[in-house]
Amino acid sequence: MIQLQNISKSFASQELFSNLNMKLNAGNRMGLVGRNGSGKSTLFKLILGEETEDSGDVIIPKHYKIGTLKQHLTFSEKTLREEAALALEEEMKYDVYRVEKILFGLGFVNEDLDKDPLSFSGGYQIRINLAKLLVTEPNLLLLDEPTNYLDIVSLRWLKNFLRSFPGELILITHNRDFMDSVCTHTMGLVRKNIEILEGNTHKFYEQLSLNDELYAKQKVAQDKKVKELEEFIARNKARASTASLAQSKVKQLEKMDRMNDLAFDNSLAFEFNFKESPAKVMLEVEALSFGYTPQNILFKDINFSIKRGECIGIIGKNGKGKSTLLNTLAGELKQLSGTLTSHPSVEFAHFGQTNIARLHPNATVIDEIHSANLKLSTERVRSIAGSMMFSGDSSDKKVSLLSGGEKSRVMLGQILAREVNLLFLDEPTNHLDMESIEALTEAIQNFDGAVMIVTHSEEMLRRVCDRLVIFAKNGAEYFNGGYDEFLEKIGWEEDEAEQKVKVAPKSNNKESKKLKAELTRERNKLTSPFKKKVEKLEESIMKLEDELSVHHEELIKASNAGDSASLMDLSKTVSIEEKKVEELFEELEVQQGELDTILLEYEIKIDEI
Repeated sequence: MIQLQNISKSFASQELFSNLNMKLNAGNRMGLVGRNGSGKSTLFKLILGEETEDSGDVIIPKHYKIGTLKQHLTFSEKTLREEAALALEEEMKYDVYRVEKILFGLGFVNEDLDKDPLSFSGGYQIRINLAKLLVTEPNLLLLDEPTNYLDIVSLRWLKNFLRSFPGELILITHNRDFMDSVCTHTMGLVRKNIEILEGNTHKFYEQLSLNDELYAKQKVAQDKKVKELEEFIARNKARASTASLAQSKVKQLEKMDRMNDLAFDNSLAFEFNFKESPAKVMLEVEALSFGYTPQNILFKDINFSIKRGECIGIIGKNGKGKSTLLNTLAGELKQLSGTLTSHPSVEFAHFGQTNIARLHPNATVIDEIHSANLKLSTERVRSIAGSMMFSGDSSDKKVSLLSGGEKSRVMLGQILAREVNLLFLDEPTNHLDMESIEALTEAIQNFDGAVMIVTHSEEMLRRVCDRLVIFAKNGAEYFNGGYDEFLEKIGWEEDEAEQKVKVAPKSNNKESKKLKAELTRERNKLTSPFKKKVEKLEESIMKLEDELSVHHEELIKASNAGDSASLMDLSKTVSIEEKKVEELFEELEVQQGELDTILLEYEIKIDEI
């Protein structure tokens, strides 16, 4: 069990966490979510001891082994088998079969075992690092974006592996479907603290939304109460007969724990600029073939068409030619044979993995977005930059100063600036957080034009794709159906995982009205005695203060007249009356507090129906 107690952490003027508390129990598999920059990777570093907390404690049991995926490692061995076997502990160093099993699961084949690790592509080098981590059999896995370089087949294998992992897991990934299928709990960094919920990200965000809604209602109710108290004080503080009552309300106001406005993170906003076209078929592909050499044909004789309003997904293992197909369709590579036919009114935009290199290092964000459509006004360009989270001075930053994720957002901004009716998107979700991926998915669904997309996100494939181009063993082939239909009819040879669809229950308006009426009756029954007590107490206080005011005047007269006997009697009476008024005020505060609590509780219950 790992515990984080009252952790606070800041960098310069940015506070990431404030009194953060977390407990990881045996068998928990936590999906860690939060906006980019919220501190997810920093939390990992605190657990690993790579960063020091400003305050608080990180408690880790003795002999508890934590394994984490390193994005960059130096390879020292001559073969893949020997490099992966370095991770084996001394007593297990001859169990090479375990290493091979994990390597095969991550997409390597038998011929790869004797290859130099440095001969593999960057994506496969990440897989080597992942294999070395899994070989160590840690108690806890800390995985920061392990899905970035994995294709669907490897993702599905890793998904099954992590489900059966006997230890604990904390996972950061923008792939929502992957996280939900692996994790038992969702843990979110929200407003400098942490929220943990058993269940998937959908349940987490639904609960977060309900919590925010509840908080907002409580704040509205509190603001209303504050306004009522302030108005009462303003009306009654100048009148001698009600000044004490007003002072009681002042005390009540001072004791109130005031609620702040909720702070919300910025989100990317996508709205593609559709160009009208009379064409129904946006692109016709006939007998298309491509290879870098005649001996290395990536795909051959592909035939399909894409109509307005359709989305075609391109799926398959890494290195099979998915991005190459998209580059060929976009005219960036010349096909070996076949034809591409489109209507003269068709305008396309291409988001490609290598297109970042085409951004001009000395240009600003605004310059790059404006270059995509010189007809746009400066105001419109700045609006698009803002939708890509480049607002204010950040929109004037030079491209050379931007991170890889920021450059991707500039490219997306360029696409939003163009008037298009055909989109070619190659892994557009890389570097985006879950909220931004959701916004992009909805924008693709709402786009009136056509879309061809390469993505490893099974959730996105399900939601946006009408048909598929599948890269399998024998090149690429067209599939006239969606992703679930593909899994049902063909499926991945390496995986037989089942997918389940959950249906949300529908609400019943008649039942809602009945429940509201019942709650209203309950509320009135509970509040009635408190209302009567409050009214009676206020009447008693006002009556007693009137008497007290008379006795104060008599006390002044007796003092001026030098009437010692009357002065003593009146002083005693005034003292008793003042004490009684104070007791009544205290009782009033208690009863009013009980009344307010019940009213607020039932107001929220009724609103939630």
